[in-house]
Amino acid sequence: MQWTLPNILTLMRLIAAPGVAIIFLILPRPYADWVALILFVTAAITDWLDGYLARLWKQGSRFGAMLDPIADKAMVVIALATLMGLFGFQTLLILPVAAILFREVFVSGLREFLGDTAGTLKVTVLAKWKTTVQMVAIAVLFSYGVFEHHFVMNSLGMSPDIVAQVFAGEIADEFNLVALSGWANRAYFGGLVLLWLAAALTVATGVDYLVKAMPHLREDRHD
Repeated sequence: MQWTLPNILTLMRLIAAPGVAIIFLILPRPYADWVALILFVTAAITDWLDGYLARLWKQGSRFGAMLDPIADKAMVVIALATLMGLFGFQTLLILPVAAILFREVFVSGLREFLGDTAGTLKVTVLAKWKTTVQMVAIAVLFSYGVFEHHFVMNSLGMSPDIVAQVFAGEIADEFNLVALSGWANRAYFGGLVLLWLAAALTVATGVDYLVKAMPHLREDRHD
């Protein structure tokens, strides 16, 4: 095990994964939303940075190659579980989440079963795009909580009629309610679109890995 900077960044990303969920047990919202968003985005950046540094400094290692996909999966799975807790079991959210989780479990099991021949399931360019889109989608959905809770805090004490008049332009929007509502809507629907795209890429890469693994899964028959 080599304690190079790329490996340390990967390990930090793995440790940060449960922190995205635990922070909601420690801090009230929207502070928890802010910290979770910053923590997740920072961890996502290290996903690119550790690989770049490992290639640049020629510090690739078996430890890093083993830990990197584990850290990626931990970040995505725990973040998705956290989002499910925040948003509830909405159909538009649970379907892509279920597809992503199923693929991750399936491919991990496939790699474990193949053992020494798992090298045939090398990470493809499409799989890298899948991971990127997943992380962007999750970050955007976390940002929804930030906008939504600032909207709630800024409109606290206002009657529904006053809020409606603010949106109608009849009352000055001193607390930026219209802007916060607009950004919340963009984050919610934009995040869902990206998550569905990530789910489609996830399923596509899962099928690709299965096709590549099929020659190693056939039973040998001796007549």
